[in-house]
Amino acid sequence: MTPYVNLLLLFLFGAMVTGGLMLASHLLGPHKKSREKGLPYECGIDPEEAPRHPLNVKFYLVAMLFIVFDIEVVFLFPWAVLFKEFVSEGMGMFLFVEMAVFLGVLVVGLLYIYRRRALEWE
Repeated sequence: MTPYVNLLLLFLFGAMVTGGLMLASHLLGPHKKSREKGLPYECGIDPEEAPRHPLNVKFYLVAMLFIVFDIEVVFLFPWAVLFKEFVSEGMGMFLFVEMAVFLGVLVVGLLYIYRRRALEWE
């Protein structure tokens, strides 16, 4: 039970420090509001358009594809670490074929999005 108590104390300490710093900033910080402070910062230049203009759909598509492939590649690290142990236990070929199928699916997906020109930025 002791490791859980230590973890709980760590979270409580982190929450107290965070809350204390936010409260101190709110109580001690300046409270003068002006029109200039309310404007979005544009490197000293007055903004010409609304700050919440819609982005191109390509941006979202490339971002989502990056996240998907990045997360899938993360699965290679535990496989590589445990592969030697599985080879010594006689399951190396099974694990190798399983990862080959996984990487094959990744390559097919990458070829599909490449042919659909989803990675081209216009």
